[in-house]
Amino acid sequence: MDTTAFLRWLNDTMASKIASANKRIIRFQSRADYRRFIRKWSEMKQSLPPLNDVQQMPIIQAISCPLPMEAALPRFAERIWIEEDCRIDLHAVSQKPVASVSDKGIPWGVQQIKAPQAWSMTTGYRVKVGVIDTGIDFSHPDLRQSIARGINLLNRSMLPHDDNGHGTHIAGTIAAANQPHGMIGVAPRASIYPVKAFDHNGSAYVSDIILGIDWCVRNKMDIINMSFGMKTRSKSLLNAVLSAHHAGIVVVASSGNDSKRRTIDYPARYAQTISVSATTRFRRIAPFSNRGPFVDIYAPGDRIVSAWMGGRYHQMSGTSMATSHVSGAIALLLAYRPGLSPAEIKAVLRRSMQPLRGRIVPRNAGELDVMRMLQAVDRKR
Repeated sequence: MDTTAFLRWLNDTMASKIASANKRIIRFQSRADYRRFIRKWSEMKQSLPPLNDVQQMPIIQAISCPLPMEAALPRFAERIWIEEDCRIDLHAVSQKPVASVSDKGIPWGVQQIKAPQAWSMTTGYRVKVGVIDTGIDFSHPDLRQSIARGINLLNRSMLPHDDNGHGTHIAGTIAAANQPHGMIGVAPRASIYPVKAFDHNGSAYVSDIILGIDWCVRNKMDIINMSFGMKTRSKSLLNAVLSAHHAGIVVVASSGNDSKRRTIDYPARYAQTISVSATTRFRRIAPFSNRGPFVDIYAPGDRIVSAWMGGRYHQMSGTSMATSHVSGAIALLLAYRPGLSPAEIKAVLRRSMQPLRGRIVPRNAGELDVMRMLQAVDRKR
């Protein structure tokens, strides 16, 4: 591949400022081509300003940059793949402020999955959970003991402070630890690593998510919580998920909130994730939740109270909330039995589910049950 010619073409195309230019992901078929590109790009971007808008994604040998879809690539077409860098959205359907957490600081979902009964055996101690989301409220009293530094992918010079609320809510369900005065999450001694990829509107690009997964792989997370999704399939996102899976990281993803019966959103639909749908406190599938054969497990996701910005609490509903219960449960499992692979963990979860209630329940569907999960892994030994 003529790397210099490709970079000049990229520079000229980006400099043309065509109105229809959207962000694209360009993946290199050859690792050698990608490495040559990065070396040459580092040299040339000083003299060619448009090239400063190129973002590198080493985990999938790719870059992201503004590029019109109609841009012709006759000389380079056989050496690269191009796909749209799509927008991706969080999976919450409603929210409202609440004064406090009831039931001695243990939200109903944490109770329902029987997490408190497991705390004498495991609390998720030192299990690292990367939460790719909107950031976290570092000053929230219920989260102070549970937060590691993380990263802000939107502004690398700043901590990943939450300016939306969703990320703080997810973190609270996974690992809040302030029972006497606030709330307690599923795995109160797990460590949350906030990875801010979403802006204050709860929106991100696929490339932001890939950078978040890359950071989680390089920093050796045990679990990645992904409470978001999109309708379209992305080969680039799949490749990033595959990299995390091969690194032994459990990727937990929400199914989506469109009430669909036969399909779910990506990345939850990829086989290398644990896909999660939502239930109500009556152990029925929540009306908003996607469901069906692609779902691995169901968990509480309706009217979930958790931490919010400013030291407050909000009630939220969505498959996002269900996913955080499953991530917390897997943290309990990994602290109890370190070294389990992602495939083994998925098998344990599916083997230990509690039957769902309701007239029409998908085949082989069940709700998360922490005590049955721990018993199932004990029987396996």
